Amino acid sequence: MKIFYSSTSPYSTKVRMAAQYAGLAAEAVVADTAKDPADLLAANPLGKIPALVTDDGLAVFDSRAIMNYIDRQSRGALYPRNAVKRTEVDVLEATADGICDCLLAIVYERRSRPEDMVYQPWIDRQWQKVERALDHLEANMPRLGKKPNAGHFALAAMLRYIELRFAGQWQRGRPKLKRYLTRFEAVFPDYAAFKD
Repeated sequence: MKIFYSSTSPYSTKVRMAAQYAGLAAEAVVADTAKDPADLLAANPLGKIPALVTDDGLAVFDSRAIMNYIDRQSRGALYPRNAVKRTEVDVLEATADGICDCLLAIVYERRSRPEDMVYQPWIDRQWQKVERALDHLEANMPRLGKKPNAGHFALAAMLRYIELRFAGQWQRGRPKLKRYLTRFEAVFPDYAAFKD
């Protein structure tokens, strides 16, 4: 089994952490999406990461589809069976992934355009979404028991990414979010392996 990934991709980090936690042995294969590597395109015609290829050649792509695949393969390691609790986990994962979507929109706007063509109102709009969602998470911090779920992995991956790309710009007024990774690492000690 292989997971195509980039070390900076929060979606890749989420999936790789979850696979390790669930006991799914998968080779991590770095993929440069800018170069359209043939093995990645064979796994995902969109050329996006993460992409998982099973031992029997099944290709699964989009981080949430992969998370659900991992959950099925591990007989429920990532998502609760209770419908209400499952919805809470789904919403947490969607919130963390949605923040990453906005952060990536900002990064790509700055990276892809010449400086004089960067559209600051677009960046400001994305950052407003990030701020609202972070405030929502701060006010509604998910309970983190002894068993992390898919939402916890998504939140940890998002916080790692926002600190990587926007260090010092998100913490003020959010002490619970600032402490989250320390708490997360206590229940998932392997987190340190995904910091680079």
